[in-house]
Amino acid sequence: MKRICVFTGSSPGTLEAYAAATRVLARVLVSRGQTLVYGGAKVGLMGVLADAVLDGGGEVIGVIPAHLKAKEVAHRGLTDLRVVDSMHERKAVMAELSDGVIALPGGLGTLEELFEMLTWAQLGLHRKPCGVVNVEGYFDRLLDFLDHAVGQRFISATHRGLLLSDADPTRLLGRMADSRVPQTGKWLGGDTRR
Repeated sequence: MKRICVFTGSSPGTLEAYAAATRVLARVLVSRGQTLVYGGAKVGLMGVLADAVLDGGGEVIGVIPAHLKAKEVAHRGLTDLRVVDSMHERKAVMAELSDGVIALPGGLGTLEELFEMLTWAQLGLHRKPCGVVNVEGYFDRLLDFLDHAVGQRFISATHRGLLLSDADPTRLLGRMADSRVPQTGKWLGGDTRR
């Protein structure tokens, strides 16, 4: 995995632990020689992530819709900033550029982007591993809900396994590198909770 797409919040959230974990992920990406692909903004955890990768000497590709760039949200110091016409195009470009997907804490946009990538994996449209950095248990209730949906037969256990979770960014990236999504969309990875 040479390029990792990271979805995260345009807000910093309430806990310093969110920014701290974001900086740890940035250091891990740089140490592994992996390029960050993200939403191109300079605010919230998005800005923390981009700045930390850049400060470490890493490469950052940002993808931002023109309407957000116009609101002065775009990060101006990136290795490569790509301006697109819509949110749909943004997601498509980010998916095309990346070899794996990680979500850090974030809101509706973060969740929507993550679940679109998971759905595409379920449908066999890509074979990219997907994971969440579960900082301070931020994603616990979401993971519990997915387990509930499996119990209610709305999600298969195989498709539930498409989402890896770990509190440690280094461990998560290692698990993602060891996992493969076959063309059918079935997952060959291991434990999905922690």
